[in-house]
Amino acid sequence: MAEAVPRPTAKLRRTDPVAEVAAETLAGIRARGTHRRMRVLDGAQAPRMIVDGREVLLFAGSNYLDLAHHPEVVEAAARAARDYGAAAGGSRLITGNLAIHEALEEELAAFLGCEAALAFNTGYMANVGVIPALAGRGDVVVSDSLNHASIIDGCRLAQADTLVFAHGDLEALADRLAEAERRYRRVLLAVDGVYSMDGDLAPLPEMVGLARHHGAMVLLDDAHGTGTLGLAGRGSAEQLGVESDVDILMGTLGKSLGSFGAFVAGSAALRELLVNVARSFIFSCALAPPAVEAARAALRVVVREPWRREALQANATRLRDGLAALGISCAPSSTHIVPVVLGENARTMAACEELLERGFYAQGIRHPSVPEGTARLRITPMATHSEDEIDALVEAVAQAIAIAS
Repeated sequence: MAEAVPRPTAKLRRTDPVAEVAAETLAGIRARGTHRRMRVLDGAQAPRMIVDGREVLLFAGSNYLDLAHHPEVVEAAARAARDYGAAAGGSRLITGNLAIHEALEEELAAFLGCEAALAFNTGYMANVGVIPALAGRGDVVVSDSLNHASIIDGCRLAQADTLVFAHGDLEALADRLAEAERRYRRVLLAVDGVYSMDGDLAPLPEMVGLARHHGAMVLLDDAHGTGTLGLAGRGSAEQLGVESDVDILMGTLGKSLGSFGAFVAGSAALRELLVNVARSFIFSCALAPPAVEAARAALRVVVREPWRREALQANATRLRDGLAALGISCAPSSTHIVPVVLGENARTMAACEELLERGFYAQGIRHPSVPEGTARLRITPMATHSEDEIDALVEAVAQAIAIAS
């Protein structure tokens, strides 16, 4: 008879190791003045909401076209919940590939003028799925220094080398691409279309021209451009006339389209590759039917109502011009993301809280979301804010900055 294995004697735990880790890490975060908390919002995503118990005008969200509570979008989601249920019930490669997923992807591809598209659960998951699918050991990703965290983490997961160039610096990009062409098997250039904390557009015509010259693939993360820019709303590549030069386009369903999820669009070969190797797609439950049908309905509204993106950009221009008239810079923004850089963490958060007191929510952003010493108010108008509301915000920002100084 085998000898019984003795059970380990339980030891009395005198300390909580998780609490120790949390206390040590959070103490450093608090000391740097970058401790964060989640605000509590109540009500539908709209130009006016309840934030931490106070009714305010919302200038901090990504529901740029005000579609998250659009009647057609909401009804499509409700109908999908009734007809298909609240969950897809599995990954796309097992039981989760519903006909509506395929329909959404076909409609996205048609809208964007691409051969195919593939839905992901988030933009983050799209980037950490697509980059390792295209680059690995022996390859290189050439990346803008202000690229989104999901691109940075996608590069890490790919285990390819990464060559970073200074934000928007075309000379530095040319140097990196020339080096990459000499040293590596495959080269992937990864850039944002609209930079989420500065609101500037990447110089895409020059960038894709350099990429083509050096034989690099181009990945464009256009999370903030899809639906908001371009004559037809196809994003920054359309606005800058380089759609045919982008090999891989990433966009989201949870910002201008008012739903949830993301997509990668490009060739049919790209879609087949991702279905077979993108781990964040393969090993995830499919998008829930209400989110899928909400995105399809929102896409139809985007096509039918160009006034929304026109009004959005007009509001952003009015906001930038109004602040500039008061001596407040929003550089380098040229889009619906309008930063007011204040520099110091404490000053920025004081201005944020003062704005809340005055009835406006524009979130203060600090490191690590932005480089140290560049803390800012990140202001995002919506298509349905009125001119009077924009003008009132301009005055409130100026007063809040003065009080916080």
